[in-house]
Amino acid sequence: MALSVTRVVPVLRIFDVQRAKEFYLDYLGFQLDWEHRFEPEMPLYCQISRAGAILHLSEHHGDGSPGVVVYVEVSGVRDYHSELHGKGYSYLRPGLEVDEIGTCLEAIDPFGNRIRFNEPPAKQP
Repeated sequence: MALSVTRVVPVLRIFDVQRAKEFYLDYLGFQLDWEHRFEPEMPLYCQISRAGAILHLSEHHGDGSPGVVVYVEVSGVRDYHSELHGKGYSYLRPGLEVDEIGTCLEAIDPFGNRIRFNEPPAKQP
């Protein structure tokens, strides 16, 4: 049987649950799908999602290093940009970069991870 991929989910390292929720849920507009801790005081592992994008956030030491880049191909990046600017988040005000691969909004989380929401030229109105 040939390999078949059903889903790829990046795991992003976080260090502060409250700051992560403020950034990903309140600012970027993702929803919290589920949380897991082996015991109440153990590190958090959770899943968040928005419009088909799924990310895992982890406080666990072995789950990656901060500073990764996640590329998310989207449509509607200009509307998303307007939505984010309307929120008045004081730690980040991303711009839009336009080049041959599309229009990109890069969001940098409080831990140095970068999420690039890119709309390829063929998908732009």
